[in-house]
Amino acid sequence: MRTNETGEHVALALDAAQSKKAENLSLLQLPQEASAFTDYFLICSGGNPRQVQAIADEIDERLSRAGVEPLHREGYQVAEWILLDYVDFVVHIFNVGDSDARLRNLERLWKHSRHLTRAELLRAEKRPAAAARAVAGRKAAAKRGGGSRKRTAKKVSPVRKALAGAGKKKAAKKKSAAKKRSKKR
Repeated sequence: MRTNETGEHVALALDAAQSKKAENLSLLQLPQEASAFTDYFLICSGGNPRQVQAIADEIDERLSRAGVEPLHREGYQVAEWILLDYVDFVVHIFNVGDSDARLRNLERLWKHSRHLTRAELLRAEKRPAAAARAVAGRKAAAKRGGGSRKRTAKKVSPVRKALAGAGKKKAAKKKSAAKKRSKKR
């Protein structure tokens, strides 16, 4: 999944949870160096097992309409803690009775992660695409021979000029000596 699609899908899941009155909503962006298995955790809770299942159903339904199915579902029947694994993000839905302790444990486990709002999520997902377009634009301009930046000549000290000139002379002497040797053979 592309990163901007991931952000849109996480936002869909967040909206779905909010529509079913999920409580304690928390969106974590996991650090890349610490998490090789997913990018985001969406954590929330419901007041009773039926609400927890309703939240999970709504998230699943909205993402299914967008063409995204979870790789793994866990805990739906008991509805104490439902996990929906969409590979790039994981949704955790807790029953309120246990959610405070579990939520704190999960957040403590991932304490180096960044808490995001929906707006920050969508902004963060657009940045990599914008940066890639900017780099591509600079590369294209460089290929055309032009560029958006005006190049100015660097000031070189007289000492550096003298050293550079001496180096060029030595290189030219070595080159001519090598040519003479190759002609003799």
